[in-house]
Amino acid sequence: MIIALTLLSATLLLALGLCVGKSRNLSLEQWSVGGRGFGTVLVFLLLAGEIYTTFTFLGGSGWAYGKGAPAFYIIAYGSLAYIMSYWLLPAIWRRATAWRVVSQPEFFARAYDSRTLGTVVALVSVVALIPYLVLQLKGLGIIVAETSYGAIGSTLAIWIGTAAVVVYVVLAGIHGSAMTAAIKDVLVLLVVVGLGIALPTTLHGGIGPMFERIATERPEFLVLPAQGLSPTWFASTVALTVLGFYMWPHTFGSVFSAKDARVFRRNAALMPLYQLILLFVFFVGFAALLSVPGLEGADADLALLRITRETYGPVVVGIVGSAGLLTALVPGSMILMATATLLARTLRPAVNGEGGATVTFARWLVPLVASVALVFTFRGGDTLVTLLLMGYALVTQLFPALIGALWPAARITAAGATIGILVGVATVGLVTLSGTTLASLLPDWPHGITDLNIGVVALLLNVVTMVAVSRMVPARTAAPYAAP
Repeated sequence: MIIALTLLSATLLLALGLCVGKSRNLSLEQWSVGGRGFGTVLVFLLLAGEIYTTFTFLGGSGWAYGKGAPAFYIIAYGSLAYIMSYWLLPAIWRRATAWRVVSQPEFFARAYDSRTLGTVVALVSVVALIPYLVLQLKGLGIIVAETSYGAIGSTLAIWIGTAAVVVYVVLAGIHGSAMTAAIKDVLVLLVVVGLGIALPTTLHGGIGPMFERIATERPEFLVLPAQGLSPTWFASTVALTVLGFYMWPHTFGSVFSAKDARVFRRNAALMPLYQLILLFVFFVGFAALLSVPGLEGADADLALLRITRETYGPVVVGIVGSAGLLTALVPGSMILMATATLLARTLRPAVNGEGGATVTFARWLVPLVASVALVFTFRGGDTLVTLLLMGYALVTQLFPALIGALWPAARITAAGATIGILVGVATVGLVTLSGTTLASLLPDWPHGITDLNIGVVALLLNVVTMVAVSRMVPARTAAPYAAP
């Protein structure tokens, strides 16, 4: 236990050490988007740091353990999103650079010449980010509690981890996140691939024999069920998450940090390699299914750490915990920074778009946002994957308005985009808060319809509303777009 805790503490101190000296006088643009000077490698690390989080580390293995085949949607949506990024991200970057925006709400407000739309986007982004940040904090608590063999409870771990992330973000901004992401990627690669090969081999004689045993003992785990997490759910969830992949404010904001559009095309070729890592995450979950039975509900997220702790000594547990710690720290810092930036720009715009007053205000907002996330974290509840899908259902409602901004021929107005987003978000909110499902609303309808992800249903209502209102309400004359 002492060895594992020492490795964990050393990793945290190393990450905090990287932000020392980064708290120089930074403008908001330098603090949040690195002065738009990041090349292919740094943008790659930032995008990977945000996309591959505690969800990848714990949630992927937890869903493989608890759900089986439906977990493979995670591989499908990432691969498709990277293909889309080849065309989507350069288009976003060109406009963001020309307009000198540093947050997602500013982008939409500038594209539609509507401060109201920018405010709506800011509110939706914050609401969607809360479950995503809760995901990181819950994962952090799980990692420290399991790595310490129960000596440090998850509650204390979450408090310590949150305080560390707040200090980290306030001091370093995006520069510190990029530096730590490099260490995180190496550790995660070694740990996940190592465990994905070693555990099936040690416990079941190899990956092939492991799946043969699952096919014999738990054959239902290797196919999609006929209802519930069915092929309809799978396809609609993949569609939802592909469209929302780059709509997260912290991911969207990372696009602004690139120095040219070619960066994204190179990354579109490189990022799919990361999807291979997910296969090894699933292998760990399937290995745990047969060797560590009895983890139900939210406890399924313990699968990776629990099987590692029961199979190997404290040195390996400490290394695995250190990698997991960084998968929470890097995306957690990016989420906090993106949320603080968009709130600062929305609530207290600075003269000429930036300035010391604004970056100071953004830094003060970091602990406030973290405190709100802590409240929801301690309420307990859902698995990590469920939290992520809840956030996706909300943030994907911004995608139709983005297409309208990038494709002028669609003739989407600010009113249409605003009301469409509100309709989509309201649909998700009502269904989620009431605990209603399509199956309960439409009990006599076929599963091919009632198993649709509610986020997709909300997205369809969003698009219909957006187009209808855009045709009925005349557009204002937008500010001219000047290409860089």
